[in-house]
Amino acid sequence: MIVGVPRESYPGERRVALVPGVIANLAKAGLEVVIEAGAGVEAGYPDAQYADKGAKVLASRGDVFSTADIIAQVLGYGSNDRTGRADLALFRRGQALIGFLRPLGDVHTLEEIAATGVSSFSVELMPRITRAQSMDALSSMATICGYKAVVVAADKLPRIFPMLTTAAGTITPSRVLVIGAGVAGLQAIATARRLGAVVSAYDLRPVVKEQVQSLGGRFVELPIEAADAQDAGGYAKAQDESFYQKQRELLGRVVGESDVVITTAVVPGKKSPVLVTKEMVAGMAPGSVIVDLAAERGGNCELTRAQETIVEHGVTIVGAINLASTVPYHASQMYAKNLTNFLVHLVKDGKLQLNLQDEITSSTLVTQNGELVNPRVREFYGLPALAAQSASAKETN
Repeated sequence: MIVGVPRESYPGERRVALVPGVIANLAKAGLEVVIEAGAGVEAGYPDAQYADKGAKVLASRGDVFSTADIIAQVLGYGSNDRTGRADLALFRRGQALIGFLRPLGDVHTLEEIAATGVSSFSVELMPRITRAQSMDALSSMATICGYKAVVVAADKLPRIFPMLTTAAGTITPSRVLVIGAGVAGLQAIATARRLGAVVSAYDLRPVVKEQVQSLGGRFVELPIEAADAQDAGGYAKAQDESFYQKQRELLGRVVGESDVVITTAVVPGKKSPVLVTKEMVAGMAPGSVIVDLAAERGGNCELTRAQETIVEHGVTIVGAINLASTVPYHASQMYAKNLTNFLVHLVKDGKLQLNLQDEITSSTLVTQNGELVNPRVREFYGLPALAAQSASAKETN
């Protein structure tokens, strides 16, 4: 089978789905790689490196789509809401698509993908089980974002992070607050600590306290308890507005004492909860910085504007999206390894073999044979279960 890698078309996207270093492993699984000319250049992987590893470099995007059995992308249509729709005309029935597809974003987009007849796999839906850890692209990209958020904050902050004792006196360390101790938050804590900041973190899941402390952070405990704070996959669950209101009241003081606030709270398929109000921003010292990693979903800060950096009440608020793309070399390397492990899981004896009894396959498969087939996605959009799914459920019961 042939895996095709087109150049990413989302404006400003610099990552590439596969890097030269994974081609040998794909070859062992019976997979050939073709790549659009220039697809890896912005990530630091020139065409010559792909050719040296055995990949074929094709002149155009159309050549890649017409040649490949499987299309591997970083941002497929869905996640790529700017230019991704143009790819629909290039797909053919029976082809496979793997990438970030934002399956809980817009059902009409998924229906358009289904109509092409491709079997599409959304890496966002990878189950959080031990077998799938090496395929978890969402966590890989969150790691990059957590790191880069701290670097961006350090660049914007008119202070230095570490404590310094100099001939000119002692400089006190900066105080960083990380809201949300998931993968991105934990990486932000670790990075800020390495730069010498005093770091605090808050999460509505008490279970992450030990992880925060293991990285040298102080866990902020508020006298408020969330009901069902964590879902089966380990992610924080959305709470009702009364909880968030109480949370904001209690967090206000901690935010006001911080030089940098990094927010990471994202709820799949929903608007991000507002955790930092405009009043809280006004209470921060001039020159402080907020980096909102939830900007694409509305933001955890009330004043955040997606894709913009603004200054309000003397506080710089960074609403950057797609931060992983700003570290394209290693982001591509990590994503490519995740994708390679997933492809090796799906392909047996050189053929795509979909075992729907396998949790990894069934969880990530979104469209097949012209239909939206993923049970979780269908339930999210209020669609009835397919006949085969209903029969399977009855057998289970």
